[in-house]
Amino acid sequence: MNENVMSQLDAELEHAGEETALSPQMLLLEQLRITPEKQLKPMEFLFRLFGKPCFPRRELVAITGKAKSGKTFVTSMLIACCQVNEVLAFQRMREEPLHVLWYDTEQSDESTQDILKNRVITMIKATDQTTPDPILCKQSVPKGRAPEQSSPTRSLSYSGGEIDRPFDVFNVRAVEWKERRDLLREAVTRCKPDLVIVDGIRDLVNDINDGVLAQEVMEELLHLATQHDCCIVCVLHQNKSGEDHNLRGWIGTELMNKAFEVYSCEKLLPQRIFSLEQTLTRKYDIEQTMYFEVGDDGLPRGASPLPPSLEGDKRGGQEPLPKLNQEYIVHEEDGGWQFDVTRLFLDAMRGEEEVGGSELRNRVMQLSGIAFPFKYNQLLTKALELKLIERVEHDRRTFYRPAPF
Repeated sequence: MNENVMSQLDAELEHAGEETALSPQMLLLEQLRITPEKQLKPMEFLFRLFGKPCFPRRELVAITGKAKSGKTFVTSMLIACCQVNEVLAFQRMREEPLHVLWYDTEQSDESTQDILKNRVITMIKATDQTTPDPILCKQSVPKGRAPEQSSPTRSLSYSGGEIDRPFDVFNVRAVEWKERRDLLREAVTRCKPDLVIVDGIRDLVNDINDGVLAQEVMEELLHLATQHDCCIVCVLHQNKSGEDHNLRGWIGTELMNKAFEVYSCEKLLPQRIFSLEQTLTRKYDIEQTMYFEVGDDGLPRGASPLPPSLEGDKRGGQEPLPKLNQEYIVHEEDGGWQFDVTRLFLDAMRGEEEVGGSELRNRVMQLSGIAFPFKYNQLLTKALELKLIERVEHDRRTFYRPAPF
């Protein structure tokens, strides 16, 4: 507290029992004051994606996408990665396994159980090669020692045996929306998870366009994440329109305002290939896009960023011309075409001295009309090779600025 408030406190002690001049609001403001000397809890991230820290404790993270775009596949990878060190491009930050709370509001009991048994557990066992039937525990267990027995609530039977593992799964689709919020608070308080996955938060409200209720839910989730030192992942659909990638409803707007990071999932047709890209961050830019497909065993596996069905026509793997913004297309005499990379990136920079990596990607894709991140990466590489822009790093974040002539 500052000297003025301390002086007031001393005066109040001298006149105990008398009417106080130091209001509860002033005391609360002093608790909330930020100074250069204030000791704050260091930020802790749960995972890395392509080597960059992500999914921090005490924060909200959004995973978005159209229906059937791979959102639940991504959350399944996160759950599995809490027990094994690495799943595709995800890596767990610390050695000890993480405790997960999966709170499913959308799917049937049978679907939730099927994903748990035949995707998450199978993914864990397929990734952990230390033993044919690994025992996954909250604490790491040295070789030669038996793991400690955990409470019955942590034990889950499945075909082939019983594995003790630190995750709690609840399906609340049949519960009324008001009670879902109360049950979520109780689950987080009791289970004490490191990672919470709410799939999906739309079902915590009865009207996605109720602005007051949306703000209330977001503040409640932030309070839960802060109070219980966990990361809460909020799954929410994007608008149904094919060209509209905004999050649905007022609750989507509030989530965008409060989230520390936002990730977007997309299904790339006609092949069953999925992509995951970071579209917003408050700290670490992750410019690479993760591509995966579903194998015959029903499990996700890495896929090529340039699958054959997406290579387009024979003129260099470009997307069909009608989908693109004609203002940035240069037509050639032989009937071919290419992007006007110089004009495109100069317009995207908008005369600004520096632009964040994610923001530049969003601007270029919106201006040009390209749909796939790998095409943007090609254009970015060309812009760097032409020395139109240059990459710089500030506080471990990536920015781009016009290259000096």
